[in-house]
Amino acid sequence: METIIEVKNLKKSYDGIIAVNRIHFKVYRGEIFGFLGPNGAGKTTTINMLTGLARITEGQIFLRGKDVTHDIQSVQKIIGVVPDENNLYEELSGFDNLCFCGALYGMKKNDRERIARELLNLFGLKDAGRRKFSEYSRGMKRKLTFAAALMHEPEILFLDEPTTGIDVASVRHIRNLIRELNRKGATIFLTTHYIEEAERLCHRVAFIDRGKIITTDTVEKLLDANRDAHMVDFRFAPVSFDISQLTEKLHSRFPHISCVLRDPGTIRITSRQVTDIAPVVSFLASSGLLVQEARIIKPTLEEAFVKATGIEINLMKK
Repeated sequence: METIIEVKNLKKSYDGIIAVNRIHFKVYRGEIFGFLGPNGAGKTTTINMLTGLARITEGQIFLRGKDVTHDIQSVQKIIGVVPDENNLYEELSGFDNLCFCGALYGMKKNDRERIARELLNLFGLKDAGRRKFSEYSRGMKRKLTFAAALMHEPEILFLDEPTTGIDVASVRHIRNLIRELNRKGATIFLTTHYIEEAERLCHRVAFIDRGKIITTDTVEKLLDANRDAHMVDFRFAPVSFDISQLTEKLHSRFPHISCVLRDPGTIRITSRQVTDIAPVVSFLASSGLLVQEARIIKPTLEEAFVKATGIEINLMKK
C-alpha cells in the first residue's frame, strides 16, 4: 500500500505543556483513517500541524513522500481542510463564500462558479446559495464549510470533528458524502470523538489519549481482539438506594466476571467464558433490583478503546 501521509516523532507543546507527544503513524492512499480520542486528547492539535495551522515543536511530516515539515504551503493544492469551527465569512452568501475559496486556489472564474453551484446542490443548499452565511443554521454552516474544502477537488481531505453539534439529518448526509468521496479515491483523515462514527466509516483508526497514540490498527482487527469477550447488559427498574458498591459485590460473588455500572439503570458484565445469567439475575434480585432486560452485547470499537486506554467513553456517541 502506498503511504500518502507519514508522521514521525511529532510533538507540540504550549508554554511547556505537551499537547502532542512524539507520535508516529502512516495513512495509506485511498483509506479513511480515523483519529479517535476524547476531547482534549490532541486530535485538533495534530490536524492543525498536518495542515499548517499550528507550528510544529519537533518531528517530521511527509505528504506523498515529500518532507513538508516546514513547507506545508507547498502542498496546499492537494489538501482540503474542514476545521472544527466554521471559518467562512458571515457577510458573504454561501455562493460567494465558495467562489472566494476557489479564487484562493487560483481557480478560473467560470470553473469556480460552476463547481460552487454543483456543491451547493450536492449539499442541499441550492435554495440558500444567495443567503448570507450568518443566516444559516448550524447544520447548514457545517455543510457549507465542508463544501468549501472540496472546491479545488483535493486529493487528501482533513476533517476535524465534521459532525459535532449538528442535527441528525445533517450528520447522516455528511457521513454518506464521506463514503462517496472515499469511493471516488479521496484519502480522508478524520478526527472524531464519536465511537460509532469511526466504526461506521473508518478502515483504520488510531487511539490517542493525552497526546500519545495508544494503538493503531484496522477496525476489523481491533474488533477481533475483543471477540472472545462475552458481554451482557442488565437493565433494571429505578431504585432509591445507592448501588455504587454493587459491582464489587457482583465480582466477589462471580470472580470470573468483571462489572461496570454503565448508567444509573444498567450494569454490564464481561467474561472470557459464556456465563449462565440466571444466577446473576437471582443475585441482583436478592440485592433489591428488578431486572427488566438482559441483552447480549456484541464487541464494538468502544470496547476496544476502553481496553486499550482504560477510559470509559459511553458518552462519546452520536
